[in-house]
Amino acid sequence: MHHTTVLLIEVGALLLVLGLLSRLSRRIGLSPIPLYLLAGLAFGHGGVLPLSASEEFFEVGAEIGVILLLVMLGLEYSASELVGNLRAAAPAGLADGLLNALPGAAFGLLLGWGWVGAIVLAGVTWVSSSGVIAKVLADLGRLGNRETPVILSILVIEDLAMALYLPLVTAILSGQGLLGGSIALTVAVVTVVAVLVVAIRYGHVISRMFSAQDPEALLLGVLGLTLLVAGLAAGLQVSAAVGAFLVGIALSGPVAHNATELLSPLRDLFAAVFFVFFGLNTDPRAIPPVLLPAIALAVVTMATKVLTGYLAAKRVGIALPGRWRTGLALAPRGEFSIVIAGLAVGTSLVNPQLAPLATAYVLVTVVTGPMLARLPDFAWFKRWLRRQAARGLPPAAATE
Repeated sequence: MHHTTVLLIEVGALLLVLGLLSRLSRRIGLSPIPLYLLAGLAFGHGGVLPLSASEEFFEVGAEIGVILLLVMLGLEYSASELVGNLRAAAPAGLADGLLNALPGAAFGLLLGWGWVGAIVLAGVTWVSSSGVIAKVLADLGRLGNRETPVILSILVIEDLAMALYLPLVTAILSGQGLLGGSIALTVAVVTVVAVLVVAIRYGHVISRMFSAQDPEALLLGVLGLTLLVAGLAAGLQVSAAVGAFLVGIALSGPVAHNATELLSPLRDLFAAVFFVFFGLNTDPRAIPPVLLPAIALAVVTMATKVLTGYLAAKRVGIALPGRWRTGLALAPRGEFSIVIAGLAVGTSLVNPQLAPLATAYVLVTVVTGPMLARLPDFAWFKRWLRRQAARGLPPAAATE
């Protein structure tokens, strides 16, 4: 058959399967993300029925999915709210780095992978998945919750930190030395600051470029601007996700409100594609040899993420259920962890087992993370919180 024919059949069949899986997940009360990942494993390299013609489509769609997830998050908040939240969350961001990067570095040293492997694994365990968490928050109806700005602040700090970390680790792995790393770091810092200043100071001007009353023009304009800025940010060695998030921050008023409604169906479509693509690129046969170490690392670093979120929410006065929702929501790792591990693939400076370990680690956290995020909604968990309050916490700490 013609390549285009095969492409249409594969894409159509997989999207149909995703639709059925999404319906199934709603019936059993779970997020569809783990089922999307398992579908990707089934149809990816080494899976039951590997797809051949549609890989490039899903690769591009996955990148668009992450961008749409982040711009939608940005549309929920204004520039002033972002700056205020970043200032308030700065101590939490520092604690986040210490609590979650150090276990990965220590694990790499224990495995005998040297200081370069330790630095790479520290990045893998440090950063939560903005894409997964954004999807979970939307699925659980928590975008308007009081603790959500705390979660977003931590994610933005992590993404901004990655804008500085990725150029440095790339220089280390390629052997460019201090000079190459310094140049890459300088470009990243200047780019992030410039985009942030434009978003904060001239966001109202950007919003006036679009008409909230013309759905077609608004959809095309906002989507085009988001992809453009994300692409430029990626070209300058800054996270495309950061660029997309800042575009969402820059838009305000009726434009932001209407854009949210128009982009929501596209976000759901391409977010599903993103999670499927992650599974498609994972060979199930490479996971068993590193599964136990990956589970051990996941248990430790998911616990440190829960502690990070709990302390960050407590610091700004969030009640006890919101603290747990914050910590449990931050558990999944995803896109950045895979990108970091991918940088190390093929280099002689890092043990070849790092890539499959990172993949297994991310899969464990991404499958279990959305399930853990639902714990605060269960009646038994709420009863447990009430018992904790009865043991000495103030009454307000057990309610939201």
